Amino acid sequence: MSLFDTIHKRKSFSLTTALLTALLLLFFYIGLTYLDPPIESGISVNFGTTNYGSGNVQPKAPVKSQPQKQPEPTEAVAPPVEETQPEEAAPSKPAETKTEEVVTQDNQESLVIKQQKEADAKRKAEAQAEAKRQAEQEAKRKAEAEAEAKRQAEAERIRKEQEAKKQSLDALMGGLNSSEGTATGSEGNDDRAGDKGQIDGDPYANSYYGSAGSGSGGTGYGLSGRSLKASDKFVQQCNEQGTVVVQIEVDQSGNVVKASPGVKGSTNTAQCLLDAAAKTAKSYKWNADSAAPPRQIGFVVVNFKLGE
Repeated sequence: MSLFDTIHKRKSFSLTTALLTALLLLFFYIGLTYLDPPIESGISVNFGTTNYGSGNVQPKAPVKSQPQKQPEPTEAVAPPVEETQPEEAAPSKPAETKTEEVVTQDNQESLVIKQQKEADAKRKAEAQAEAKRQAEQEAKRKAEAEAEAKRQAEAERIRKEQEAKKQSLDALMGGLNSSEGTATGSEGNDDRAGDKGQIDGDPYANSYYGSAGSGSGGTGYGLSGRSLKASDKFVQQCNEQGTVVVQIEVDQSGNVVKASPGVKGSTNTAQCLLDAAAKTAKSYKWNADSAAPPRQIGFVVVNFKLGE
């Protein structure tokens, strides 16, 4: 297959050849021309004492201390200038030395600042780690305290439940679990379990508040730790019979300051019997006791019979 089989390829080859020829001729006559400087003028050389140097301050005389050797820069061809005579040497100025000292001092200060920053960063990291550790310990202590409080609360709840069960069982069994005494049982006319009465009373007596005396009439009483000094009995104003129990409140002087007839234990609550029983209870006088409560609760039992 021929390279120039078409007219377009032949035109392209001709055009490319012409352009390359024109460029070569242009470079030969224009771009490659080199003009040597005049022989009689010479080359102006910069003043200096070493083959290396840097900076913008031009000493006028040899410096006291030479700077450290730096990598040699690429030399450039100086443009042709007229040769000039060096000026008269002036007193030496330690400018280059100052520059070196400033550079050295800056390097030292930069190193110190860098070390301080590293030390500060290290202290900050240690402080953050310590704060994190303390926070974890505090959270752990708080969790342990909450767990301990929860455990104690659960133990207290279980203890209270067991105590309530024990008391309930004790009530059902009539004092089986009581620490006072050795007997068991429950007796009385209330709706609560227990042995109603007084510790020095008769277990076969009918009254729970004191001895009512012999016969179908008479009165009885009960006031813990107090002895009766005086009493009276008022007659009923109707033809009724039965027992009226009066709850009384006695002050430290032994006076009955309040009487409430017809409480539990009464067998007849006719108004005429209640009035007579209240008057009878208020007539009672007990011995004075400064150690007694300001309002001590007691009972008076009044038995009424027909015709009396």
